[in-house]
Amino acid sequence: MQRTVIVLGMHRSGTSCLTALLEGAGVVLGEVSRHNRYNLKGNRENSLILDLHDSLLGYNNGSWDCPPSLIAWPDYLKEERNRIIYSFRRSEIWGFKDPRTLLTLDGWLEALPEASFAGTFRHPLAVAWSLLQRNRFPLEKSLRLWKIYNLKLLSIADRFEFPIISFDLQPEEYRTRVFQMLDRLSLNKEIETLNYFDDALRHAPQSSGALPEDIAEVYERLNRKAI
Repeated sequence: MQRTVIVLGMHRSGTSCLTALLEGAGVVLGEVSRHNRYNLKGNRENSLILDLHDSLLGYNNGSWDCPPSLIAWPDYLKEERNRIIYSFRRSEIWGFKDPRTLLTLDGWLEALPEASFAGTFRHPLAVAWSLLQRNRFPLEKSLRLWKIYNLKLLSIADRFEFPIISFDLQPEEYRTRVFQMLDRLSLNKEIETLNYFDDALRHAPQSSGALPEDIAEVYERLNRKAI
């Protein structure tokens, strides 16, 4: 039986690293980005899925940094989704990653009701620093987006109970938790699957400092949920 693994996480939160590790463990990603300006090892995103999500968010009068409150999937974008799924028909285990999936997941679940998930999160100030470097977003906007996306992550995790990992962990502890995640997902745990991970990929300094109460509460919930 074919399996699908979907990586879920906010932008700049370790989704690229986790997706590459899952690829090393046997998840087929297809044609994805393997090098770009802001991630020298590539963000492992499928351009067809990225374009689909951008079109979907635009159809709903939003974007990744201005998320719509509700997402409706028109028939023509469902057809594009189905074409993408069909393109992986020969792969025993396939998957994809795009942070926008946290906003669009219900439409994927219509076609992939048995999908598995792997989640990742990161300290809000580290994400904000990274978004400042890449997008010049002010702190307030970055924290607002962090909260929206990570509340979605928590809600989905409550529904499906899948493994979530913190990208804030020290390298050796991160590797240990990745092995636990691979075990939960019944994927290959050969040591080669961790070759992608490089602490220098994080780009942002380890964060500390006071957080707004509502943001701190969500971050604490994520840490309690994490493996």
